Amino acid sequence: MSEKNVSIQTLRRLPLYLHYLKSVKDDAPRISAAMLAAALGLNDVQVRKDLGSVSGSGRPKKGYVTEELIVDLEKYLGCNSVTNTVLIGAGNLGRALLSYGGFSDYGLQIVAAFDNNENVIGSKAGDKAVLPMSELGRICIEKNVRLGIITVPASGAQDACNKLVAHGITAIWNFAPTLLKVPPTVLVENENLASSLAVLSQHLNDRVK
Repeated sequence: MSEKNVSIQTLRRLPLYLHYLKSVKDDAPRISAAMLAAALGLNDVQVRKDLGSVSGSGRPKKGYVTEELIVDLEKYLGCNSVTNTVLIGAGNLGRALLSYGGFSDYGLQIVAAFDNNENVIGSKAGDKAVLPMSELGRICIEKNVRLGIITVPASGAQDACNKLVAHGITAIWNFAPTLLKVPPTVLVENENLASSLAVLSQHLNDRVK
């Protein structure tokens, strides 16, 4: 397997490849980068480069053994290891994420949910009891938490972020519609629902012109 750095753009595509490969593995024991690119509507040169950066099992004119490529992708993406995660903000979006079972496919395990709303604390979200923010530090230490998810309103996002950073979290998945200020050692991945909606709305507007 190549040791070169993998770009953020490639990392975003790898789960797409993995999902597709799992869906066709029984019917396609071997697959090429060109076949994968055609199925997903991507550039075959880019797909070949992406796969080559995480797997060395491909062969010229023969492609990849699908099962082997799945194993390589899962290994690279950390699907077989567990990343303990906490979620701050047990509102509608937070509860939806807590109820989603697909995170385990990628090794993500939400171990606890937190909120500062007294009416929410103690209630159940998914199979988790919502804890007060005062418990955040203890849980992060006891569970060796590495990732934090923020699903609070924009007005409370920076405070939630600061608390996560203070307790040693170095990776944050931010669903709040605001940019967070973090130290250089902390990575923030913003899930901007408003931006996605704007792109979709523009596409619809262009179609009716």
